[in-house]
Amino acid sequence: MALANMNVPDSARTIPVRAPRETQETTQDTLLDLRFRALMSDAEWSSLPQAVRRRFTKRLSGGRTAVYAGEILETRMNFAGRCLAQLARLIGAPLPTSTDAHVPIVVTVTEDMATGGQIWTRLCTRRDGFPQIINSSKRFSGPTGIEEYLGRGLSMALTIHASNGALVFRSDTYVVRVLGFRLRLPAWLSPGVMTVSHAEIGETRFLFSLKVEHPWFGVLIDQTAAFQETVT
Repeated sequence: MALANMNVPDSARTIPVRAPRETQETTQDTLLDLRFRALMSDAEWSSLPQAVRRRFTKRLSGGRTAVYAGEILETRMNFAGRCLAQLARLIGAPLPTSTDAHVPIVVTVTEDMATGGQIWTRLCTRRDGFPQIINSSKRFSGPTGIEEYLGRGLSMALTIHASNGALVFRSDTYVVRVLGFRLRLPAWLSPGVMTVSHAEIGETRFLFSLKVEHPWFGVLIDQTAAFQETVT
């Protein structure tokens, strides 16, 4: 699901979060991280808004952290999606388990010191109980040049695209590491195609979408959240 084809909810335009002091650091920063950009064609990269390009070239080494605060606008799951989310607890719960809407969410991005990639941590609050913490690591390796490590040896190779001004990550294959060997999961054992989109909605705000779709069970999980950059 490409975010540019979605109607942006009104609540996404009115997140009461303070804007950062620095919003034009792109061309002045000579120490850019160009690994995401290297996986895209010149035309696709150039089609993205400047703010999106800046976020995905931000250098995070040396202890730097990017922080994004926002609100979960909607999470929908069918029965198979709920089962998948619960089953995924066995590898660290990388999928949302709650359908609470209009609750805060915070994302931090830091350097993965072990692999040189990036660790993405999502803190998703719930109306009842402790927040759910979702961790994953984007690693610049694998057959497509980038993969997301989910936990317990499971990772998925990603492809990266630009679609109508949105940056889109899409799962390509799933791989599990067992006894030092990388084994590709067959299609029938795959949880489906995961698509994550990042689209600018103005004034340093952006819309995040996560969608998992299975050829037999339809759309398993569909989550949308709106974020505002914070000062780091």
